[in-house]
Amino acid sequence: MMAGSGGLTKLDVAVLTLSAEQQEKLRHFKIKTRVDNETYLRSHPEVEALIGGLLRDVILKRPADIREFAADHFSNPNLHVDIGSKMEGNTE
Repeated sequence: MMAGSGGLTKLDVAVLTLSAEQQEKLRHFKIKTRVDNETYLRSHPEVEALIGGLLRDVILKRPADIREFAADHFSNPNLHVDIGSKMEGNTE
């Protein structure tokens, strides 16, 4: 459905009309999801090294095609060595 004059779709309006119990369940779900995501990321610090490395290279090299650049970045056969080095604290 197209957005109305207020910019809300019927689905958006339905979300706004959740019962108090549904809103509370949604709030708990969002909190649990955020905690679960944080727990996962803390137990996998290599994610930060992977994303940080990509962002650093994008900022330094400013590629015209970021999707292609990211694909090349993540398909680098030496990526695991670079990440391992960063995880050990031996950054470039």
